[in-house]
Amino acid sequence: MREVSSSLFGLLIISHIHHPINATTMATATASSTSFTAAPAMQGMKAIVDCNSFYCSCERLFRPDLRTKPVVVLSNNDGCIISRSDEARQFGVEMTGPYFEARPLIQKHNIAVFSSNYSLYGDLSWRVMETLRAIVPQVEVYSVDEAFIDLSHVPYDQLMSTAMHIRKTVEQWTGISVSIGVAPTKTLAKLANYIAKKDKAASQCVTVIATKEEQLKALKTTRVNNVWGIGWSYAEKLINQGITSAWDLSNMPEEWAHRHLGGVNGVRLIRELNGTSGKEMAAPLTTKKMIATTRMFGHPVTELNDIREAIATYTSRAAEKLRRQHGAAKTISVFLVTREENHMTTFRRGATQHSHIHLPIATAVTQELIKAAVQQAEQLFSKGKIYKKAGVMLSDIVPDDSVQGNLFAPPSENDHRFLMSVIDNVNFSMRDDMLKFASSGTTRDWKMRQELRSKRFTTRWEELFEVK
Repeated sequence: MREVSSSLFGLLIISHIHHPINATTMATATASSTSFTAAPAMQGMKAIVDCNSFYCSCERLFRPDLRTKPVVVLSNNDGCIISRSDEARQFGVEMTGPYFEARPLIQKHNIAVFSSNYSLYGDLSWRVMETLRAIVPQVEVYSVDEAFIDLSHVPYDQLMSTAMHIRKTVEQWTGISVSIGVAPTKTLAKLANYIAKKDKAASQCVTVIATKEEQLKALKTTRVNNVWGIGWSYAEKLINQGITSAWDLSNMPEEWAHRHLGGVNGVRLIRELNGTSGKEMAAPLTTKKMIATTRMFGHPVTELNDIREAIATYTSRAAEKLRRQHGAAKTISVFLVTREENHMTTFRRGATQHSHIHLPIATAVTQELIKAAVQQAEQLFSKGKIYKKAGVMLSDIVPDDSVQGNLFAPPSENDHRFLMSVIDNVNFSMRDDMLKFASSGTTRDWKMRQELRSKRFTTRWEELFEVK
């Protein structure tokens, strides 16, 4: 038996990519794929690449025995179902439903259950995005499992074969299956992707809307509640007014949209449904304006010491993210959320207490941020209350090299960068907070439950996938 890192194989593949593949190369490589000739659309095309049941796909990647079996993944603290495979959906498992309610159905059909494994999901998401960047010139990461890509350089009669090639390449290089929707606008691309995922066998997980006829058909066969940007409250409002399909919505006047669909955003939505792009490809976000770390507790917390430890731990994690982008924060905010109150007839959401402190000098030094955060937590804490969640947010972020030192402080207090760099490097290489501040605690009994978590196959040496 020998241990093999699956990540090494993927990285070796990606490292051998020299140039983005142009449309001609892609079409040649996929000569066997289905293609079509379509009348040119009005503008350059965009596409969205969406991983199919992403969390479930990540778990299946290292469990080939589950490839055709039902799988579900649970939320923080194993509370709700946040990802389900097509097989689990067919058995009637509901998305976002409580796990304890679905447990009898899950046991009846022998459905595999996993706790969220964010280390694994984050790493595989990065690989999917890097693969896309190697194939196309511009990629806009939209979420952990979705990305918009620019296909304006691809001839219209090669859009289908190009999308097929991208899908097959991502699946071959990363092991994650994806669906792709192609259209002149982002909203139509999301709609095309929805159609592709509705019947994966017929569409081969790819749908292209490149002509007015295809656009008309897609709009008329899609209910308004499945349009990107229409939430359940807007959908209910629209359906009550007789606007039941995307086609009905696209024919509404822009003045009406401005009045009833959120102003400028509503107008932009109507235009996008009619093929006029209002949401262009965004440049990659290199620095964040705000950094937050929030977690649910593994069990209800009632003691101040547990709150202190949690806030110190979250602050340490936020500070690491802050230093990663070479920033310093001048404002730190803390919030605590109490448990919901059930008064038999009414169910009230838990109250949130929050506060913030403006620091005299922007900093990225963990101990300075912890001191300010714990001070706020002590002020917010109320004896006798039961807490279920806490969080820390850093804002007013400026470049670290623009912060002036304190003339009246000793040099050792002005420059903690070397110490922070050492801590970050050790923790990055050894993982699991090998070096941590004492205020973060040692037992951390309040940490969220992950009783069914799989191994972190690609980010921990001791948990590498084993091949026998």
